Amino acid sequence: MTAQTTPTGGAAARQCSPAARITRSLLGYGVIAGPFYVTVSLAQALTRDGFRLDRHAWSLLENGSLGWIQITNLIVTGLMTVAAAVGLRRAMTAGRGRRWAPSLIAGYGAGMLGGAVFTADPAQGFPLGTPEVTPVSWHGMLHLVTGGIGFLCLIAACLVLGSRFAGAGRPGLAWFSRLTGVAFLAAFAGIAGGSHGPATLAFVAAILLVWAWLAIVCVHFSRAAS
Repeated sequence: MTAQTTPTGGAAARQCSPAARITRSLLGYGVIAGPFYVTVSLAQALTRDGFRLDRHAWSLLENGSLGWIQITNLIVTGLMTVAAAVGLRRAMTAGRGRRWAPSLIAGYGAGMLGGAVFTADPAQGFPLGTPEVTPVSWHGMLHLVTGGIGFLCLIAACLVLGSRFAGAGRPGLAWFSRLTGVAFLAAFAGIAGGSHGPATLAFVAAILLVWAWLAIVCVHFSRAAS
């Protein structure tokens, strides 16, 4: 009896192609980047003397004798985000945003790398012994600029992918993308205006939201990759 190749078997073979495996591996970095970044940041925020989640930005963790941990965290997470953007570029072969969305997410990853190279200034009493108000150094200013550009790229990516999902008949993903972008913009505006307390905690919540969004987006395109 002659064996026959079924359509299902052919599809599985295509899904397991080397190109598809590479694309899915790259997208996988977008799934683990957020949990990695948040876990490392929160572990420090909850254990380092003088750090307060309702007052201090996570960037301040770059300072002090243990500052290298957060610097490394930003570098590793930034590289994983750029890898996820490459995976999106490979997976998004057609449709709206196929050029802009991966580039904007790569811009967010590059912003994290810039935030690691140009470290934040000590401020607001952290590390312990730091004055409440400190002068802004050149690297502190570049930290703010690169981080701000990265955040704006992320917000734009949310809106671009929201438009793509809407055009593809995926209203759930469309609204989730748009709401994530708007929520992160509002939270970013809150801390950029110098607010603390609820605004700082709102920004932490926004960070958790955008990493969850990126993971869901990467899973979506990973399933569609062939």
